[in-house]
Amino acid sequence: MKAILVNGDQSLSWSDVPDPVVQSDEVLIRVEAAALNRADLMQRAGDYPPPEGCPEWMGLEVAGEITGMGETAKQESRWHIGDRVCALLGGGGYAQYVAVQHTMVMPIPEGISIEEAAAMPEAFATAYLNLFYEGGAKAGETLLMHAGASGLASVVIPMAKAFGLYVITTVLSDTIADSIKHLGADLVVNAGNTKIEDVLRELLEDGRPVDLAIDCLGGDMAGRCLPYMARDGRWIIIATLAGDTSVINLKEMYKRNTRVIGNTLRSRSPQMKAEILSRLVETVWPKVRDGRVRATVYKVLPIEQAEAAHAILMRGENIGKVVLKVT
Repeated sequence: MKAILVNGDQSLSWSDVPDPVVQSDEVLIRVEAAALNRADLMQRAGDYPPPEGCPEWMGLEVAGEITGMGETAKQESRWHIGDRVCALLGGGGYAQYVAVQHTMVMPIPEGISIEEAAAMPEAFATAYLNLFYEGGAKAGETLLMHAGASGLASVVIPMAKAFGLYVITTVLSDTIADSIKHLGADLVVNAGNTKIEDVLRELLEDGRPVDLAIDCLGGDMAGRCLPYMARDGRWIIIATLAGDTSVINLKEMYKRNTRVIGNTLRSRSPQMKAEILSRLVETVWPKVRDGRVRATVYKVLPIEQAEAAHAILMRGENIGKVVLKVT
């Protein structure tokens, strides 16, 4: 089969690789679409190696058709050859085929395209993990989701709204703010001309402080915002695109019982990932089917154009997810 490999000069090529060997508890998926994540860019740069046992090529989420099954998967799973599914991977999705543990596979919700389905597993699992497992989100609380145009935000915002949260997000321009109106955020802050910490301070003074923040930016901004969180607020750091360090007022943190939580989905055990996917199918998939939560697909490119697809993420021009189509 073929897969996207990273060459010595970090360029990408659609190259021949060995076919997957399907283990007893795995299913074989013929990949029809694979979605991009910023973790792919990190892996390409050598900063985010795949877990042990995963293929060397990138790709954390795919959608396609089951074409083979191990014996344990046949006996213990709900799946059959011919099922159209989406799957969360440790790696290896930029390929024609991928073998994946049957517990990492989900049905494609009714009415969802194969491209949308490919854009769901990683983003939806990350959103659910941070909102409900780490964040303990409850209806009526206020969420701050940074980088509102990102692929993750395109899922977090409607998911949080569907579960009854008031949602604030940040963007870098009024043009971007207009482009994400369909996500339904209650307040969109143009961080290009407004300091988000000023907004958080006003909300605190008005009696509606932020209870939960999902932060992919980090940097100085995080430290400036933390003093204005609600009592028992949770600030979850999932990436540090704006910088790895910040100055934090520790006294304000302990006075307000603020918690700072570092978190990644990739580091979680297979058992926990399987539990999250099961909860997604049970509680979120009905909201997908009725249109309240959907993945936003910015652009679909042939997998042979993976280089161009990565460039879109590197430039930060995407509103939602970029997807590779495999033929």
